[in-house]
Amino acid sequence: MLIKEYRICMPLTTEEYRVGQLYTISKHSHQESEKGEGVEVVKNEPHEDPVHGPGQFTEKRVHLSSKLPGWARAVTPRIFYITEKAWNYYPYTITADSRSLQCSFLPKFSIYIETKYEDNCGDSENIFHSDKILGDHEVSFLDIAFDEIPERYYRSLEDPRFFSSAKTGRGPLREGWRQHTQPIMCSYKLVSVKFEVWGLQTRVEQFVHKVIRDILLIGHRQAFTWVDEWCGMTMEEVRRYERETQEATNELIGLVAPTISVSEVGHPTATHSAPASAPSTPLGDEAPDFLAPPKTRPRKKSAPETLTLPALGERAGAE
Repeated sequence: MLIKEYRICMPLTTEEYRVGQLYTISKHSHQESEKGEGVEVVKNEPHEDPVHGPGQFTEKRVHLSSKLPGWARAVTPRIFYITEKAWNYYPYTITADSRSLQCSFLPKFSIYIETKYEDNCGDSENIFHSDKILGDHEVSFLDIAFDEIPERYYRSLEDPRFFSSAKTGRGPLREGWRQHTQPIMCSYKLVSVKFEVWGLQTRVEQFVHKVIRDILLIGHRQAFTWVDEWCGMTMEEVRRYERETQEATNELIGLVAPTISVSEVGHPTATHSAPASAPSTPLGDEAPDFLAPPKTRPRKKSAPETLTLPALGERAGAE
């Protein structure tokens, strides 16, 4: 298992980001959707947790199909959609659970992401107090302005180095902005990736962390550079925007019969939280060398054509 902690600062308060995060997820999902493809929202409703209190439960279907690059289609079965179930008790969330992302053709693969938000510049140590961390783990600060993202996802209007907010007066962000910017907040994300296949474990886990890093940068850049669109919205207004955008996105996608199944699994009574706080995975057109299929050996026709993902349910041991 490879565990890394990412810290992403934003020129916002945690209360502001609560609205901005919801707005950004909805808008991004709609932008990335088209007929038969994209993020379909099945449920988005209040949920009460005995430990964390009131929160929000979300169930989504991420329709992939033709969006997968050629190398991914070559090494995986045909995927029509995957199901994501999430619980959000802001400012504490869990964005993925190891049991929710296991694949029938990759039974040894899992991802777990735990998130906390605080009003500081990323200087809180051991914020998770997690028994999942054995020894030291790598801590990486991600700079939304000056860290590179894949060129195909770059948009000049979403570049914090050039963006200036008309409503808040914040931006553009200059070198060293974290040391002198107010307000400032930080997203602390503890990411665990596990791929228990001998000979591939280290390379696959490192590759997945790189993809997650890109996702985090893109999502946080958008949340800031779209601030003039959501700034001033109340929670009631952003929830209404969510519903309207989700209905439009679902209509755009249309009803498509699934080719994978989702199985319910029982869990203990206590739960963690889990919003879908990141945009859909930006998949590249080129495969990493270690995932490229052998060119001299055709894929077996007996490869599975269905994918079973157990749903994320309640978990014991609340933090």
